[in-house]
Amino acid sequence: MSRIVGIDLGTTNSVAAIMDASVAQVVTNPEGMRTTPSVVAFAPDGRLVGETARRQATTNPSRTVFSVKRLMGRRYSECSDLEHRIGPEVREDESGMAALEIADRLYSPPEISAMILRHLRSSCEDFTGEKISESVITVPAYFNDSQRQATRASGKIAGLNVRRIINEPTAAALAYGINKSYNNARVAVFDLGGGTFDISILELGGGMFEVLATSGNTELGGEDYDRVLLDYVIDEFRSDHGIDLRNDPVALQRLKEAVERAKHELSTKVETQILQPFICSTPNGTLSLDMKISRAKFEALTEHLTRKCIEPCEKCIEDAGLNPREIDEVLLVGGSTRMPAIQAVVEKIFGRVPRKGINPDEVVALGAAIQGGILAGELDEVLLLDVTPLTLGIETMGEVMTPIIPRNTTIPVRRKETFSTAYDGQRMVEVHVLQGERKMTKDNRTLGTFKLTGIEPQPRGVPQIEVVFDIDANGILTVTAFDKKTDKKTKIEVSSSSGLSEQQIQKLVKEAREFESRDKELKRIAEVRNQADARIYEVRKYLERFGDKLEKSSVDAIERALDALKSALKDGSLQDIEQAQEVLAERALVLSRMEFDNGAREQSDKARKLRDRDGSRTLDT
Repeated sequence: MSRIVGIDLGTTNSVAAIMDASVAQVVTNPEGMRTTPSVVAFAPDGRLVGETARRQATTNPSRTVFSVKRLMGRRYSECSDLEHRIGPEVREDESGMAALEIADRLYSPPEISAMILRHLRSSCEDFTGEKISESVITVPAYFNDSQRQATRASGKIAGLNVRRIINEPTAAALAYGINKSYNNARVAVFDLGGGTFDISILELGGGMFEVLATSGNTELGGEDYDRVLLDYVIDEFRSDHGIDLRNDPVALQRLKEAVERAKHELSTKVETQILQPFICSTPNGTLSLDMKISRAKFEALTEHLTRKCIEPCEKCIEDAGLNPREIDEVLLVGGSTRMPAIQAVVEKIFGRVPRKGINPDEVVALGAAIQGGILAGELDEVLLLDVTPLTLGIETMGEVMTPIIPRNTTIPVRRKETFSTAYDGQRMVEVHVLQGERKMTKDNRTLGTFKLTGIEPQPRGVPQIEVVFDIDANGILTVTAFDKKTDKKTKIEVSSSSGLSEQQIQKLVKEAREFESRDKELKRIAEVRNQADARIYEVRKYLERFGDKLEKSSVDAIERALDALKSALKDGSLQDIEQAQEVLAERALVLSRMEFDNGAREQSDKARKLRDRDGSRTLDT
C-alpha cells in the first residue's frame, strides 16, 4: 500500500510529513527546507513553486501568486479584502467564484493550490524514493463546506487521492497527544497561521480525541499584521516624501518582504530597522527608505487584530460548556503564535502559560501524517471525533433559515427533519441548502439548491417531505429529500460548491499531468545548464593552476571547448549543451588528472609532516 502523506496546505507556508517506522517525520523539499512557501510564479521559462517562486517575486510581482488559500471556495462577492492583495488581479469567473487573472487567463484557486500540492508530492517522492498517491490534507476548522470541497478538488487535480480532510487544530492535538497518556484532559488548540485563525477545545483520553467545540475567523492571520505594518510604513514615507509606494508594484513587493522580516524580528527583539535602499526614483534622484520600528509600536498598530482573537475563544469555551479554569492545557499552533502579544493574550484568556513543545509551523503536518498512518494501518486505531464548525440548514417560508445540524455537532452525523408544501397543489419543492449562523437566508452562505419533483397535488401542509443531512468524516455534506407518499427521492452531494464541476476538475487533472511532464523536462534542462556552468567554472580554475604545465596545443583545445560550451549555453539546444560538455570533459581530462595527482601529493606531504612531528616529539621525551 502506498504511503499516505500528511499535508498542511498553508496560506504562507506549506509542510508535508510522512510516517517512518511509526514516527511522523517532516519531509524536506529540494532546497533542503522543512517548510515550502505557498507561492506560485508564472515565469517566462515555466512555472515555479515554493522558494524559487518567492525569490523572483520582486521582479515579477504581477505574475506571482501569494496567499491563494484565502480565495479557496469563495465567491468574488465574498472577498472584501481584495484591495490589499499584492500580485495578480482577482476576477469573477463565470460561476461567480474568485479567480486569478494571469497572462490573460483565469486560474481558479484550487488549480493554483494543486500546483503547490504537486510540488509537495514531488518532494515526498524524492525523499522516500516511492510513488506517492494518497494524502491527508488539513484545513482550518472554521472552513465552510465550499472551502473544504475546493481543497479536495486541489488534491484531485494534483494527482492525489485525498483519503481524509482533517481540521488543523485536531491534527495538531493528534501530534501533541499521540504518545501521551492523557486521562480525559481538556486541551485548547490556539491556531493562528498566515491567513486563518482557529480555536478548538478537545477532550483527550483513552486513545480518543473528541472535539468539544470550535470557532475562528478565516480572514485573520499573520498576513493581516503584515498589511497593517506595510500601510504604516507606506503612509510614513508618503508623509515625508509625498510619494505613495502603493503605485509601484516592484517597490510594494520589496516592502512586503521587508515588513514580514521586521515582524519576525520583533518576536525576539524590542526594535528593528526596515531599510530599503533606492526604493523609488524622482526627478531629483533616488530615494531610500530607512525606518525603525519598535515592538511597542507594532503591537499598538495591530492591537485591533489581536483583540479579534478574544471573542472566538470565549465563544468556543462557552460552546464547550466549560470555563477557562477547566482547560488543562493550551497548545500554540501556527507561526503567528510566535508574536509576544499573541502569547500574552492567550495567557490572559485561559489563565495559563501556553505550551510550545513542537515547532508550530510543523505540528499540523505531523498530525496529518499520523492520521495517514492510522488510515494505512501503521498505527493503532485512534478515535477522532471532530465537529462541524457552522450550522447547516435549509430555507423555509419567509426566507428563514431553519437549522438541521447546529454548529459544533460531532461528525460524522446524520440528521433528518420533515417538511411540507407551502401552497395547495404544489408538485415541486426547491431545497435551498445553507450554512451559517444568521436567522435569514440572505445572511448565510448558499451551498447548493436542488428540486424534488413529482409530488402528488394535495392541500398545503399535507405532503410529508423528509430532508436528510449527512456529514462524513471529512466534514463534507450530502443532502437528500424524500417524498414519503410517492417514494420520489433526490439528493445533492454538495460537490460543486468549490466552483469547479467534475468535468472541469478532470480537464485540470489532464492539464496538470501534461504540465508535470513539461516541468520535469524544464527541471532537467535547468540541471544540465547548472552542470555546464559548474564545469566551466571548474575547468577555468584548473586551467589557471596548471595551464603553464601543459603544451600550448592542449591549452588551445581546452579553450576552444570552453568557448563552444559557453556558446551552446547561450544559443544551443539541450543536445548541443550535452555534446559540448562531453567534448570539454574529454579535453580537460588531463587537468582533472593533474588535480588528482596534486591532491594526492598534498595528502602525502601532510602525512609525512605528521610523522615527522610525532617522531620528533618522541625524541624530546
